[in-house]
Amino acid sequence: MALHFDLVTLFPDFFTSPLQSGLLGKALGKGIATVNFTNPRDFTTDKHRSVDDEPYGGGAGMLLKPEPLFAAVESLPMQPKREVILMTPQGQRLDQQLLAELTTYDQLVLICGHYEGVDERVREHLVTREISLGDFVLTCGEIPALTLLNGVIRLLPGTVGKEASLKADSFQVPLLDYPQYTRPAKFREWEVPAVLRSGNHQKIAEWRLAQQIQRTQARRPDLWEAWQASEGEVQE
Repeated sequence: MALHFDLVTLFPDFFTSPLQSGLLGKALGKGIATVNFTNPRDFTTDKHRSVDDEPYGGGAGMLLKPEPLFAAVESLPMQPKREVILMTPQGQRLDQQLLAELTTYDQLVLICGHYEGVDERVREHLVTREISLGDFVLTCGEIPALTLLNGVIRLLPGTVGKEASLKADSFQVPLLDYPQYTRPAKFREWEVPAVLRSGNHQKIAEWRLAQQIQRTQARRPDLWEAWQASEGEVQE
């Protein structure tokens, strides 16, 4: 069964080009995953089709109302293993491990927030998981939802032609990727490292690991510590 995405969004047109392009477009064309759009505005009952209102107690901005969001999500057919996800800076940080976990679901419902957020009752009684791209704020929830969708579909069998390339990705193990080069061997005054042109696969592997370690130590000490800990567990 293909993984099914339900995107609850006020702006479904936002996704038109990204979902028709590149590997995503091919994956959806082959039925590796399916995507459905549901607009909360279609579930409003007032003449203005209002999806937002002022927060109780005052404050800047507007909040998404609970009624349209509940109605939109509850209109969706429910598959056996489902998550209802709100994309929010307050959520669990998205990483490669979480993307891999999400590939095991049958259905992912992604609620794309707007304005100053959503009524708290949506978080408490409708959403099953909150996910964040990081400690920053964007103009809309469609951007992180597309990021999550892309990252999950990329890991599904059949999306990437050479699945071995997935195993070499940064974050599959807690080390950053090594430097990579292609032809020409010399561009201006910069040459490809000789070891990569040597044909000695063992030395190339050793060089790449050394580069991964050096890059991770310099750029992501947190990942370096995690890798050291995992290596210690293996040796034990």
